[in-house]
Amino acid sequence: MRLKTSLLKEPKHKELVSCVGWTTADELYSCSDDHQIMKWNLLTSETTRVVKLPDDTYPIDLHWLPRSVGGKKQSHAESFVLTSSDGKFHLISKSGRVEKSVEAHCGAVLAGRWNSEGTALATVGEDGQVKIWSKSGMLRSTLAQQGTPVYSVAWGPDSEKVLYTSGKQLIIKPLQPNVKVLQWKAHDGLILKTDWNSVNELILSAGEDCKYKVWDSYGHLLYSSQPHEYPITSIAWSGDGELFAVGSFHTLRLCDKTGWSYALEKPNTGSIFNIAWSVDGTQLAGACGNGHVIFAHVVEQRWEWKNFEITLIKRRTMQVHNVINDAVDLLEFRDRVIKASLNYGHLVVSTSLQCYVFSTKNWNTPLIFDLKEGTVTLILQAERHFLLVDGGGLYLYSYEGRLISSPKFPGMRTDILNAQTVSLSNDTLAVKDKADEKVIYIFDALSGKPLGDGKPLTHKSEIMEIALDQKGLTSERKIAFIDKNRDLYITSVKRFGKEQKIVKIGTMVQTLAWNDTSNILCGIQDTRFTVWYYPNTVYVDKDLLTKTLYEKDASEFSKNPQIVHFVGNQITIRRADGSLIHLNISPYPVILHEYVSSSKWEDAVRLCRFVKDQTMWACLAAMAVANKDMATAEIAYASIGEIDKVQYINSIKDLPSKESRMAHILLFSGNTQEAETLLLQTGLIYQAIQVNINLYNWDRALELAVKHKTHVDTVLAYRQKFLEDFGKKETNKRFLQYAEGLEVDWNKIKAKIEMEIAKERERAAASATVRASVTVQQ
Repeated sequence: MRLKTSLLKEPKHKELVSCVGWTTADELYSCSDDHQIMKWNLLTSETTRVVKLPDDTYPIDLHWLPRSVGGKKQSHAESFVLTSSDGKFHLISKSGRVEKSVEAHCGAVLAGRWNSEGTALATVGEDGQVKIWSKSGMLRSTLAQQGTPVYSVAWGPDSEKVLYTSGKQLIIKPLQPNVKVLQWKAHDGLILKTDWNSVNELILSAGEDCKYKVWDSYGHLLYSSQPHEYPITSIAWSGDGELFAVGSFHTLRLCDKTGWSYALEKPNTGSIFNIAWSVDGTQLAGACGNGHVIFAHVVEQRWEWKNFEITLIKRRTMQVHNVINDAVDLLEFRDRVIKASLNYGHLVVSTSLQCYVFSTKNWNTPLIFDLKEGTVTLILQAERHFLLVDGGGLYLYSYEGRLISSPKFPGMRTDILNAQTVSLSNDTLAVKDKADEKVIYIFDALSGKPLGDGKPLTHKSEIMEIALDQKGLTSERKIAFIDKNRDLYITSVKRFGKEQKIVKIGTMVQTLAWNDTSNILCGIQDTRFTVWYYPNTVYVDKDLLTKTLYEKDASEFSKNPQIVHFVGNQITIRRADGSLIHLNISPYPVILHEYVSSSKWEDAVRLCRFVKDQTMWACLAAMAVANKDMATAEIAYASIGEIDKVQYINSIKDLPSKESRMAHILLFSGNTQEAETLLLQTGLIYQAIQVNINLYNWDRALELAVKHKTHVDTVLAYRQKFLEDFGKKETNKRFLQYAEGLEVDWNKIKAKIEMEIAKERERAAASATVRASVTVQQ
């Protein structure tokens, strides 16, 4: 990826340009010390003067009122705030009419910024004050007052906090009084510019120490650049938070959100004092010290999938390279390309007006449909369909271009969603709520309605990243997520009424990804790269989980690596310096998943015998128990030396009825409640009581016996024997109450138990006879 820059031969402004701002994706306003406000039309390449400011007004900062005001989306911005050196800020309409001028600060007003809703304005000045104003320019509050000039200000993602500079310090101050203020030393020199992105919630800062830095919203340093030759005079996030641009003397740099640099341009601009990204994030403009306005387009973005490599070579042209046969295709578009995604055999491209869907089998005939809203900010793909996210909502389309659904939830803000906070699979869509970060909304992809009982999934702490598995049945769909403490959890998305079981499977996890063809999860936790070959093991046999892992030292990936892809058995990881590392894992677990999903148990056993790997046997054991195939489970457990479990499986086989066997398989997986419910539903009351006795759930065993008026003496007898073995006396009042005047006769109890077992055998035989007769009739 790089920047394609353009400068006019002669500057349109006679003095330095102090600020620039986009109204639409093709129209820009610039302000200069020559008191002119100019309008640049990029479609016609025309530049016109909008207005000449009074001679004593030197503009410093410009910010257009956000396009979505009060939930209504406007096609373009209508007015902007302009701060100036005379201590005023001016509210100016698009035509250049000054609607209002407000005396704001003593000395120059160094920066002015609208919040994301356009309901409040923050200004900072040479007098060291930070002030909050209403949309109409009425003073709401003076947020801070200090002895040094404040050079830059930015709103927090939720518009509840304000970030501003104070010498070498950065300060985050909430609007609410009596809430803790966060302050830290960020640079060794004066901080000149700062920016805070609402999508990734990361902070940028640039200073006179010639460095730019990336911080998280808690003030932790994520990246610090090498010192440049000159102070960094401007820095700005692109709208989607994937890129940022850095400006300095004769320098323009394009960087990834993690800090490393994609491209460095050395244009003849003097210092670049201000950078503004266009609405669609495809281009940026810079305000230059020598009177120029520099324009730069982001080109040469690349997408890779299997044997295809696609490059955006011009704004409206893509090149497709098939590395197997070296074939090259050119894809031409009517409008400029804004977003693209390549996965599952399809390329989805959104331009400013249309969406194109290409199949990798045929590049000549794309499917084209018009877009509803405008700028697409995110494209996510699954095997059967894809998701488009824009400012208006979430839209799920099939690869034939049919709109499948458009899920909604209360307080939905789609402009701040990214690939970490939305996840898509063939049947499910998961979205992390930004208003309450502990909540994940889960939708049925086909209907767009909330899944299960309609309640969202709620965690105990804030969630950072979510990912749905891609394969298997809808009823077994799992979601993995990383929380604020960097713990990795997994849970099922299908829940009806009962409390979901969220299980922790990893700690200090930086990044995660599911495999595209089988439910294998990989992640980087602390200093180890880990692959969970069968994460579902936690629901089947928790003790086995550690045996189903593959671990590798991750020190070669350096600090803060990110997993880019997990396709087939190849994992692509991007290091903090931007370099890509490709890792290959064993292909056998993927084959094992395929065999199990097709119920080819004999082939699965044969594969494990061929590979002779304990991890494979452990995965097969868990898969067999999950699918209730106890014969295979017995072989697999025997191969990893779990003799106690082999004996238990053998004892399950000897049980007389199918219901008992099912209940004990549930018990094997630790699902005590489900096992008991199954036995009670099928009328096996004694067996349900016996299960609780075996697990020493004495109170529950007695409760069932009393409720069903059977085997109270059995429970009391086992309880008495248990206490005698440990030399204890009965202290439980309920047991003392029922034991009064009761003589324990073990012969009687044994006879009753044998009778229950005989009854169960008869029932099993009768139901087998009925099944056989039905089969004969059919």
